[in-house]
Order: sequence, then structure tokens, then C-alpha cells
Amino acid sequence: MFSSPNLQTFSSSSAGPSQDWIPTSGAAIISVSVSVLTSLAGILRFGVPSPAMDDVVTGAMTTLLAKLGDLLASEYQLQAGVRGDVAFLRAELESMEAALLRIAEAPVDRPPGAQDRLWARELRELTYDAEDCVEAFLVRLGHRHHAPPPSNGLQAGLRGFVHRGLSLLRRAKARRDMGAEVRDIKRRVVEVSERRVRYKVDGVAAKPDVPTVDSLQLPALYPKAAELVGTGERSDELVRMLMEGDEASSRQLKVVSVAGFGGLGKTTLAKLVYEKLKGHFDCAAFVTASLNPNMEKVLRNMLCQLGNGCDSNDATCGGEARIIDKLREFLQNKRYLIVLDDIWSSSVWDTVKYALIENGRGSRIITTTRILDVAKQASGIVYQLKPLSLAYSRKLFYHRTFGMEDKCPPNQLAEVSENILKKCGGVPLAVITIASLLASKRRKENAEKYWYQVYQSMGSGVEESTVVKDMRRILSISYYALPPHLKTCLLYLTLYPTEDYGIMREQVICRWVCEGFIQKKHGKTLYEVGEEYFEDLISKSMIQPQLYNHGNTPISVQSTIRRLSLQNINAEDSKQLATMNLSHLRSLTVSPEAFTYLLPALSCFPVIRVLDLHGCSQVDDNHCKQICNLFHLRYLRLSGTSITEIPNEIGNLQLLQFLDLYMTKIKQLPSTFVQLSHLEYLSLDNQTRLPECLGNLKSLQKLSPHITIRSPTMLHDLGRLSELRRLFVRFDECDESYDEPFVQCLSNLVNLESMQIFDCHNGLGSSIGILTPGPQKLRSINIGPGTINRVPRWMSSLSALSALDITLLALQEVDLQILGSVPSLRNLYVWVKEHRKDRHERLVIGSDYPFRCLARFRIGRGAMEVEFAPGAMPKLQTLHLDFHVRHTMDQFGNFDFSLENLPSLERVIVHINCYYAELGEVQEAEASIKKALDLNPNKPRLELEKHGDSWRSG
Repeated sequence: MFSSPNLQTFSSSSAGPSQDWIPTSGAAIISVSVSVLTSLAGILRFGVPSPAMDDVVTGAMTTLLAKLGDLLASEYQLQAGVRGDVAFLRAELESMEAALLRIAEAPVDRPPGAQDRLWARELRELTYDAEDCVEAFLVRLGHRHHAPPPSNGLQAGLRGFVHRGLSLLRRAKARRDMGAEVRDIKRRVVEVSERRVRYKVDGVAAKPDVPTVDSLQLPALYPKAAELVGTGERSDELVRMLMEGDEASSRQLKVVSVAGFGGLGKTTLAKLVYEKLKGHFDCAAFVTASLNPNMEKVLRNMLCQLGNGCDSNDATCGGEARIIDKLREFLQNKRYLIVLDDIWSSSVWDTVKYALIENGRGSRIITTTRILDVAKQASGIVYQLKPLSLAYSRKLFYHRTFGMEDKCPPNQLAEVSENILKKCGGVPLAVITIASLLASKRRKENAEKYWYQVYQSMGSGVEESTVVKDMRRILSISYYALPPHLKTCLLYLTLYPTEDYGIMREQVICRWVCEGFIQKKHGKTLYEVGEEYFEDLISKSMIQPQLYNHGNTPISVQSTIRRLSLQNINAEDSKQLATMNLSHLRSLTVSPEAFTYLLPALSCFPVIRVLDLHGCSQVDDNHCKQICNLFHLRYLRLSGTSITEIPNEIGNLQLLQFLDLYMTKIKQLPSTFVQLSHLEYLSLDNQTRLPECLGNLKSLQKLSPHITIRSPTMLHDLGRLSELRRLFVRFDECDESYDEPFVQCLSNLVNLESMQIFDCHNGLGSSIGILTPGPQKLRSINIGPGTINRVPRWMSSLSALSALDITLLALQEVDLQILGSVPSLRNLYVWVKEHRKDRHERLVIGSDYPFRCLARFRIGRGAMEVEFAPGAMPKLQTLHLDFHVRHTMDQFGNFDFSLENLPSLERVIVHINCYYAELGEVQEAEASIKKALDLNPNKPRLELEKHGDSWRSG
């Protein structure tokens, strides 16, 4: 067995058929922030058995079926026999996919049996091999060799004739090879199908040898006192959320949801609060829903606990509707406390809520759930449970291991204790379980060795005691409850190292797309669907903003490796790596440290789809030439490498979707670059010049960091990128000749969602009022730091525009008219570069400028040039003013902005520039603002900050 901690793969951990997914890093949750995914933890950390996790993921089935459909298209001119075989494969695999999904969606307490898992594993491997075969054929037929143009017409004719002849021969050979491989795959499909029938035992439902979900909850319902470390503060906080409030709110029904991932102690906390409070209510009940609840039984149990006198096992109480009627009747005049524990779907709450009437007696309800969306649906108040701090984890660990929470471990165990606690990640269930495991070994001579072995094995199963098995089952329930597509995406995250390693959320989703994990949805891009998957994993508490270490799972040298991550390997590791079969590799991620020992040539990965060499400074132009022959590549990350030139062969990568060339020394892209018709994401350095005919990149959705516009012709070319979602442009030079091309470009970018324009010194087509058809999805615009003379009229036609940050040379009445008519504008920042000394009356914002949705408004920086009339900005909640006291006084003679006329105002932030102002002027400005806010009926909060000192007293 190969057990280097530096090789992270998704391969088999045992001999025999390969497994696609073996998580080599693990913990209780995967760590993410708003934009950065930083580590992998949770369900994987404590060694959820890998066969049960990975055997029933669907492999390449979905993408294979789509490719088989493509293959049947008439353009490929398959021979009749091959067409029949392909049609057979497609029909057979569709039926197998349905069976595979049924296995993957098996209930948590009745996982698929060994025979089903073996069949699913074999089928998954078959789909990968079949997809490799089909895609290789499609690439061979679709690939075009781009020769340099000949020097004369005779050469052109001769070369064209030879090229067409060779192409026909290649296509004929490709079809023959394809026919042979399809027949081989058909034979394997038939064998897999017959084997399942041959060994399937029908009509016998094996009783699961695992405890039920309900029984696993019992320790949380009846914890020992020593296991309540850290719950005191939490329970007090939850009690306050439930019980505090004014007299009116205390009489209303209040629902608080406790949300967090498995093992955090939600049930324990809810039970503790329930015991504290139930004496203050007329009746109380604590009921558990669990993963697949019998709602009739749940409601009957609730009715019984509340004191209705019924038997919880009495089926004569009636169905759900009848029991709900009884509950409503019983609770009509009672103040009740109910805990609904372990909800997994909003449908459970949707049923129970009909029984929990609002009777004005101050009843309280607590729900617990692992799924944030369910918590939000059940309650407007969500208490998100966090992991224990390291200090509390240490107390709990020491108490369970040594019998007292302030007991320090012996010196030889101190370091490994801290490492174990970090790996437990603040999960109380994990701390208690591991501590219990170690307690019996603390006095033995080899205690240090044993503890270290436990630490090392925490990602691969620890010790096979009953309590450890139960802990792993509790942590794995969340995983097993995921739909198959989310299981695949979650397991993929084990590819990344977790300690001190940041991964951009965007890159994760792009890799999911390029790996083929994302299923198409009507009206949405694959990336947008991937964002939904990511949000689903957050909502289901599978990924969280925490940083954890990871464990390691050994891999088999003999297994077929399809996804590989190399981190910090050494010479010995590289020798073992050299014995592996990497010809089936689909994904490769290499750290800079590991590249020194990197494998054979990159060309040895014929079917690779994802290649991430970020930061590997050893990668140079020679490597780039090899990469350009990896025809199956979808995702290529070469940022931070030493590449200085992209070869013409880049055009070979016809399937490429994601390309990152940021932080390289590439001066210009070759003309063949525009042949990448499937490219969706492109990241370049600012100095890299784009080729002509950029508009041929029809699939491009994001180009970062920005495009430098050097001519009106570039704007015309840019306008052909109709799939573009984000646009960031700078202008090398700018005059009136750019206006019309810019507006025409913008009109064609119908999918644009955000736009930034810098270094622009013209009007941007300000006089043009309508964009046809225009970017009706455009939500945010930033125009600056270069300035324009006026707000473009076409902005008022942007129906989705909600955020605008704009720098103007001067503010005029017409600018306010245009801004006020933007229908969905919620956030507006206006920076005025020059104050007009000839203006002595402020611009009045009143009901003539609708600003229907505006909630936040910031204006600055010279003199304060606006005031608010009655009816102005009716929904404005936050106002941010930046102004110069001296300029404002010189120009207008006062600080009367009429803030009292803003009816919804809640918060006012004022930054006053006091340079060259008299002390009395500064005091007058403060007093005027405070007086206006005192007169405002909404009594908004003032936050005032002064910059610079007044230079003389008033």
C-alpha cells in the first residue's frame, strides 16, 4: 500500500477494479468564505468508509449519454453496424443510470448492499472508459490542423489537395477504430448487466446492521454533565433569544431555529434549554423528526407529550389532518413550548406549523436542523451553532481523558493532544469520541505511540470500536442525504490541500463545470448552475468558513487513478509515483514544491481534462508546447509560471473552457488563439495584448482583469462577445469617435451583469437614450477614476441596474433626472470631481426625481451641492455625505441639506473635511446636521467623522 501523505487522489484503496473517489483529506466540514474556499473538514475527517461513499457516485454516466447522442448525429457518418451498437449502448446505459440513481438514493439507515456497490463501481468504471473512447473519436474527427498560409496559389491548391486526402484517410481510420472499441464496450456492458442478474437475490430485504438515526440521537438527548462544556453560554444566549422582548412581543408566538452541521450539539443544546424553560409553560413536548419521518407518528408523539392523554402508538388517533385538528383544539388556550428536533426538509415544518396555532399566550418553538434554508423557512430567527473554541475543546477533551478539565496531559502527550484537538475542529461529538478512545491508554508505557497512531489514522477510520463507528455514522448522515450530483461535487473538494491553502470559489465551480459534474438547466449557464450547487452545500452545512487540518488515506499503486493532487512530495514519493498507471488521469493538480519531481512528460496524459500548475515557476515554454497537444483539456491554470509565449498550437485545444494565464510574462497572444470557440473564462495580465478578431471567442463569459481599448474597432469586436457576463475596460485614449461604437458594443452584450470602466474621458455616448436590445441583466456599473462630463442617458433604460458608482466632472440637474429614473437602482455613489463656484443655489432633489428603490446614497467630495425636498428618495435608509466645510460655506453660505425630509432614513454617515475651515463653521455644520436629524420623524442614527483641524477659532 502507498501511504505518502503528499499524494491526494480519488483512486481505489484496495486491489481490484478502480474507485474514482477516495478522499485522502478529511474532516467534518469543508471550509469556505464568501469568495474563498480554504479547507476541507467534516464528514470526511473521521473516516467515513470509502466504499460506501464512493461506489454509488454516478461517474461519467450523464456526460457519456450526451456524447453518445452526439455520436448518432448524421455528420459523423457511422457505419450501420456501429450506429446500431451505439444506439444499443445508449438505451442500455439509460436503464442502468436509472438503477444506479435508485441505489445512490437509498435511505441512510438502509445503505446499498455489497453486491449493489460492486455493480455500481464496475458500471462507473465502464462509463469513464466509454467516455474516453467516444470523446477521443469526436476529437479526432473534429480536430483541424491549421497550417501556415502558402506563399502562392499553386502551393495553396496542391497543399489543399494533399490535406483533404490525408483528412479522408484519417477519418476512415478513426471510424474503423471506433467500431472496434464500441463493440468492446458493448461486450462489457452486456457482461455487467448479466452479472448483476446472475447474482442478484430478489425478494429478500436484508435488515440493516446499523443503528437507526433515532437511536444515534439518544446520547445527545441524555448527555453526561461532563459533556456540557461550553453549552452554558450557548443555552443562555438561546434562552434570551426566546424570552426577551417587550410586553407585546412576549405574548406573540416565537420560533427560533438552531442550525449547524452534524455533531455540533444542536440536540444537546435544545434539550438543555427545553429542560430549563418547560416549567414556565402550561405544556411542553420534545419530538424528533429525523431524516425520513413518519409525520403521523411525529404529530401523535407531540400530542401525547403535551398531555392530551393519547398513546403515541395508538393508530386510532386518525391521520395527519385529524391529529392536527386535535393539536389545535388542545393548544387553543395554552402557553406551550415545543422542540422539533432534527428537521431535514421544509416539508416537515410545513406540516407541523398548521398545528402550532398563534393564540397570543407567548408560546415558544425551537427547531434544530443541519440545513440553513430549512432553518430560515421555519423561523425568522436563526441561531447558527459554531464549533467549540480550542479552549472549550481542550476542557472537554481533558475531562473525558483525564477526569478533570484543568488537567494537563503529560509532556510527551501535550503536542499530539493539540494536534488531535485541531483535527477535531471543535466538533463536540468528535472530541468526546476520540477522548473516550484514548482514556483507556493514557497510563500505558506506549501511550504516546498509540495516541500518535490515532491522530494519524483519524481520516481513515481510527479504531473500529462501536462508539467510533456510531460517531462516523452521525457525521456521514449529511453526506448520504445529498443527491448524487452534490455527492460528486463534495468529494471533488478533497482534491485540495486544506492547511493554509486558499481556493477561489470561482475556480472550484469552473473545475466542476470542466469535469462534467454540472447538469444543464434551461435558461442558465453551467457556471450559474454550479453556483447553485455551491450554495446548496453551504445551506446543507457541508461547507463552512473554518480552517482545519486533514488526515490521509492510503492509496493503492495498482489502482486506476483518475484524479490526482501532488503536494510537497519528495524523491521517495516520486519513485512510488512512477510505478502508477496515470494514462487514465482526468485531473492533475501540482504544487510548486512537487513539480521538481513531476512525473514523465505532460504528454503522457492522453485524456486529461483538468490541469492546474498554478505557481509552478519551473513550467516554461517547452512545457506549454506539450500542453497544447492535450486535446481533451477543459481547464488549464498556468498562472504564476515562467511561460513567456503561447505557441500557435494553442488552437488545438478546441474543448478548452477555462484558461488562467495571470502573473506570467506573456506579451501577446497568437492569432490562432481566437480558434478556442468553447472558451468561457480567460484571465490575463494587464500587459498581455489580445489578438485581432477577439469576437470569434463566442462562448467567452468572463475576461479578467481588464481589456485595454486601443481603437474603436476593438469595441466593435468586443460587441460580438454576446455571452460576456462581466466587462472591465480601460481606454488607452479616448475621444468622440469612441462614443457610438461603445454604445453599439454595449447594446450587443445582452448577457452582461457587471461593468467597470476606467480611464475614460469622454461622454460614453451620453446623448444616446436607448440601448437596443441592451444588457437587461446588467446589475452593477462602476465608472471611474477617470471622469465623464455627465450621466449617460442610456442608463435609464437598464431595467436591472441596482448599483452605480460614478465619478462626474460636475453634477448637473439633468444628471439627477437620469439617475432618478433608473427603475431598480438601490445603491448610488456619486463622486463629483469639481465643485462649481458659479452655482450659489443647491440642486434640489424632490419628488420630480423618483428614485423609486434607492436605499443607499453616497455623495462627495467638494462642496455639498444637493438638498432634499419633501417626497425625496422615499425608501432611502442610509445616507453617506462627504463634503468640505470651507468650500460649502463659500459657495452656499450654510449647511442646510434638509435631511428632515427623508422619511425612511435610518443611518447618516458624515465625513467632514475641516482643512482651512474656521472652528465656528465646523461647529455650525455639525449643529445643522444634528438639528435636521432631530426633526426627522424616523430619528436616524448619526455617525460623524472630521478630517483635519480648523485653522482658526470663530
